[in-house]
Amino acid sequence: MAVLKWTDTLEIAIQLSEAYPEVDPVQLRFTDLMAKVTALPEFDDVPERCGERILEAIQQAWIDEIE
Repeated sequence: MAVLKWTDTLEIAIQLSEAYPEVDPVQLRFTDLMAKVTALPEFDDVPERCGERILEAIQQAWIDEIE
């Protein structure tokens, strides 16, 4: 099992789309997105390494994944 870091935006997006198929990432606040990412079983990184640009990249990758 690979460990996910904040920079693994595409893999995080894939896992989020599988874990939360009912969630519309367009409507998701960054605070909720960050909570969902940190709750992923394979995720292991510190919150301080996350910023708005990373969350935007994850959100966009998730949107792209479900379209």
